[in-house]
Parts: sequence; C-alpha cells; structure tokens
Amino acid sequence: MSETELHEEAIAPESQLDEDDRLKPEFVSAVLEAVDQGDDEAAHALVAPLHPADIADLIELVPSEQRADVVTAISDLIDGDVLAEMNDWVREALVDALEPHQVADIAAELDTDDAVAIIEDMDVEDQREVLRALDPDDRAAIEEALSYPEESAGRLMQRELIAVPEHWTVGHVLDYLRGNDALTTDFWEIFVVDPSHKPIGTCELSWILRTPRGITMSDVMKREQTLIPVDMDQEEVALRFQKYALISAAVVDLSGRLVGMITVDDIVHIISQEAGEDILRLSGAGEGDINEPVLLTVKTRLTWLFVNLGTAILAASVVGLFQGEIAKFALLAVLMPIVSGMGGNAGTQTLAVVVRAIATNQLTESNTIRMILRELRIAAANGASLGLAIGAGTMLIYGIPWLALVIGMAMVINNLIAGLSGVLIPVTLDRLRVDPAVSSAVFVTMMTDVMGFFSFLGLATLVGLGS
Repeated sequence: MSETELHEEAIAPESQLDEDDRLKPEFVSAVLEAVDQGDDEAAHALVAPLHPADIADLIELVPSEQRADVVTAISDLIDGDVLAEMNDWVREALVDALEPHQVADIAAELDTDDAVAIIEDMDVEDQREVLRALDPDDRAAIEEALSYPEESAGRLMQRELIAVPEHWTVGHVLDYLRGNDALTTDFWEIFVVDPSHKPIGTCELSWILRTPRGITMSDVMKREQTLIPVDMDQEEVALRFQKYALISAAVVDLSGRLVGMITVDDIVHIISQEAGEDILRLSGAGEGDINEPVLLTVKTRLTWLFVNLGTAILAASVVGLFQGEIAKFALLAVLMPIVSGMGGNAGTQTLAVVVRAIATNQLTESNTIRMILRELRIAAANGASLGLAIGAGTMLIYGIPWLALVIGMAMVINNLIAGLSGVLIPVTLDRLRVDPAVSSAVFVTMMTDVMGFFSFLGLATLVGLGS
C-alpha cells in the first residue's frame, strides 16, 4: 500500500467532513435515517470509512436516546480505538451497557493508559469482573496503574516500551526489534537501563538507524533525560513536556526503576483538558461538558450560584449603609453600578493572567512581589484613564464638579483593589493548596463590588453630595 493510500485510510473522507474537520450535519442525519428505517447495513456502509476519532464524534453527536440503536447498527466498528477517543460521559454510558468480557476484549487491544481510561470510571464490582476476564499480564499492568492516584503519571503512562541494557550493540538492538513480534509498535526512542532496571539514558530511533551495528548503546545513547515520577500530577507532567520539548519520557517508581513511558499524544490531550477545566472553573460551571448529566450540572452550578448570592447580599448590605445618602441624591444610584462593574472587569482580567501564570509555573514565590507591583502599576494607569473619562463624562452630562471628582476617584480606588485582589486571592489560595481556578472569581468579584460601592458612596458622603 502506498503512502498516499495509507494517509487516505487514516482520515475520514473529505466528503463527510466540513472545512473544520467536523462531521457534516447531513451525514449525521443520513446515518440516523438509515438506523431509524432499520437499514443497519446502509448505516454500517456510511460509517465504515471513518477514522476511529470520527466514529467517536458521530456517537457523541447523536441524541442520547438514539445512541443505543446507532451503536447496535455499527457494533463491529466500536473497538478500543473508538472508545479511547470518545467523550468520558458518553464512553461511560456505553461501557455500562457492555458485558464485562466485552470490555475486557476491548481493553486487551489497547495500550495500558487507554485501557485504564476506560476501566477507571466503572463501578468497583464491574472493574473486578473486567479484570478477571483479562489475561494475567494485562490484568497486572492495569491493576498497578489503577493503584496510582487519579490524574497522576502512573495513570497516564503506558507500560508498553522498549528498554535494553547498555552493553548491547546497535546491531543487537536492531535484531531484537525485528525479531520480536510481541514488542510495542508505537515508540520514538529506546530507553537504556542498568542491571537494576533504572533508566540511564535514551536513544532516538533515528540515531540507531544511522549508527554502525558494532557500536554499543552506551556510546550512542544520550545520558541527559527527563524522568517523570510515577506520582507526579498530570498537569506538572504536561509542563515538563512543554518546557523541554519532549516526544516521550520515562516514568520511574519511588526506587527509580523504569515502569512506563508517557508520549506526547497523551500530553496534547492533557493540555487541552486542563486548560478547559481552568476556564470553566473560573466561572463555576463545573466540567462544562454538554454530555454531562443535567442534574449533576445543576448541582455544580447551583453551589457556586449560592456562593455568589451570598457575596451579592454582602455588597447590597454595603449599599444599605448609605441608603440615606442615595435617597437624598438619586444620581448616586444611577452611577454606582459603573464603578463596581468596571472594577469587576478589571479584576477578571488580572485574575485570568495570574491563574494562567500559576498553572504554567510562571508565577512562583520568587517573583510574586514583582507580579503584585506590576499589576498595581497597570491598575493605577487603567484606573486613572477610566477615572478621567468617567469624570469628564459625568461633568459633561450632569455639570456637578464634586460628583465628577467622586466617581473619578472611586474608579481609581476600585481598579487598584481589583488589581491587588486579582493577584493576592489566587496566590493565597494556591499557597493553601486550594485550586485558585475554582473559587478565585467569587472572591475577586466580592471585593470589587463591595469596595466599588463603599468607595463611591463613602466619598460621596464625605464631600456631602447628599446634603
């Protein structure tokens, strides 16, 4: 088969994809129509040419009440590669509908990391049944992976790798690779280990192919390598891959022995997943997955909405302290939301930058003070600019100098509060081992609302605008 034919077989036919590589609505409708008419053969013929990732997308796009019928029609196309590409919620529902021996057959086809992703969300009893149905080697590998913490390198790694002793020659390695059909086929580098199976170097395949057969691995290998502890959080693993431009990396246990490897294709997924989680956590929207059960979504969002309700009541209580002044001078009620709203926007900008800096290790204890001073300078400049603008506008519209001065000064004060809280709140939460992406936004909004109302109404009372 030619390289072109291999490429065409590896992707979905262009006629079934739009310009963004999404399945066309008319194609999805054609599959559903065939299934509804009981023509499983036609549905199978439509889906068969698709790449596993596109088959997974198709099942996700189908309404939940019709998924079972679609899966039944194309059941022989639903293999481990399709499940590995599938959305977690959709995959969990599909796996629940399969018999344990069917899940075991699928898991046996996959690398350890993909098999673990399928099995880890199952009930404990179902997990045991699936593991009992696996052969001893696969069962031992998956049980070991499941023993590691969730979202750790141990869960993410695959045990299928190539490791050779340093005294082997390049020729010995080539003969070993070509003569052993049981070896994994997906690898980019070979790990060199000492007699205790601790990694002492790596060797890219390109080096081996270009090196004479008589050269030993100890002479061709690269001794500098990035080792991943088995209990390292997957987000930290992703940062190491990004920082050191890794294609794959060895995973070691607590004694330093080689137990697996992580490849860049898994890291791409982790980076996307973690970035999405941080964005959604900032809004308190939970996982934000459109396939997530409605009741679970309601519970997650409602929790943070109640917290927001509490902070809104606190802000309202500050306004209540000045209700006499507002009653005497109604313009205060008209203008005060501008101060709090602009402060909230400024705080959100700072918060987004700081949370990202924490997540990517750009912000650490060594440069926190510098970051605070930087954001305060930015907040002062923005506050002064906005203060002049709103002050001039207020003077132009209402012609009251003291009102223009008060709202301008309040805008500066609240922007400074926004900049300061946008840094200090997430940094403090991070120091307390609390995810700053989850709860920072609530507290920053509270600070800008409370201080926005207090600074504006307090200054107005101080200069006697309501007198």
